[in-house]
Amino acid sequence: MRRALLAAGLAACFIGLTAAPMAAMARPQVGEVRIDRAWIRPTPPRAPTAAGYALITSTDRRGDTLLDGYSSASDRLELHRMSMDRGVMAMLPVPGGVAIPPGGSVDLQRAGYHLMFVRPHRPFRPGDHIPVVLRFQRAGDVRVDFVVGDGA
Repeated sequence: MRRALLAAGLAACFIGLTAAPMAAMARPQVGEVRIDRAWIRPTPPRAPTAAGYALITSTDRRGDTLLDGYSSASDRLELHRMSMDRGVMAMLPVPGGVAIPPGGSVDLQRAGYHLMFVRPHRPFRPGDHIPVVLRFQRAGDVRVDFVVGDGA
């Protein structure tokens, strides 16, 4: 019985060691990004949207593009840009995503690019942690924990 368990354990280790490189080959990590200062403004009850911010840095020599994302905390997550036209502020969706330059950064911030949580499922309160998946052209899906607060 012990020999059978030992043999099964060794076989599982061997399969695990050979399957991991195969899985990595099936979906290689082409690009890399780093996400810092991920935060969301608190929302009042029944707020139709919430805004999220972060600093995104490409560590890939070719750069990357933030395409979109999703979160279980809202119906949709959209990439927006704030713009001013003759004194009128507008929040416009960003088709095609935001390019992250090679070795550079894009700061999702209040007066520019930001994430728009459309129809949050509940109010976002200070200290909450909101799970988000950001989808990049090269890096693929990147899971990020956004903290609700004042961004300081």
